Amino acid sequence: MDVTNTGTTSGATTAAAAKAATSVASKMNADTFLKLLMAQLQNQDPTKPMDSTEYVGQLASFSQVEQATKTNQKLDSLLTSSFLNQADAIIGRTLTSADGLTTGTVQSVRVTGDGLMAKLTDGREMLLASGISIS
Repeated sequence: MDVTNTGTTSGATTAAAAKAATSVASKMNADTFLKLLMAQLQNQDPTKPMDSTEYVGQLASFSQVEQATKTNQKLDSLLTSSFLNQADAIIGRTLTSADGLTTGTVQSVRVTGDGLMAKLTDGREMLLASGISIS
C-alpha cells in the first residue's frame, strides 16, 4: 500500500476556503504584525504617546492573528488526515471516471494541492473529483 503526501492539502469546496485562509495568514502573520507595531512605537510622537486602550486593542489584534494562524495549521493537518483515510479506503478498488472512459484498479494514492490523485495499475493517474465512481 502506497499513500504519500506531496503538498498542501485542500479538497473541492473546502479547498477554496482553506487556500484563501492560508493565503491571508501567510501574508499577515504574527511577525508582520509585530514589525508594524514596533515601527509604530519607534516612530510615534514622544509628546503624544500611543493611547493605552489603542495599544491593548492592537495586542488583541495580534492575538487574533496568531490564533488564526494556528487554526489554519490545525485545519491543514485535519484535512491531510482525512485525505489519507480516504486514500487508504480506495487502494485496490476500481475507479471509473465521470465520463466512463477511464477505468482501472487503484495501485496508490497521493495527496496533492488539488486533492487525492489515484495512480491506476496501468500507470494512468486520475484526480478524485465529483463524478468519480469507486467500486
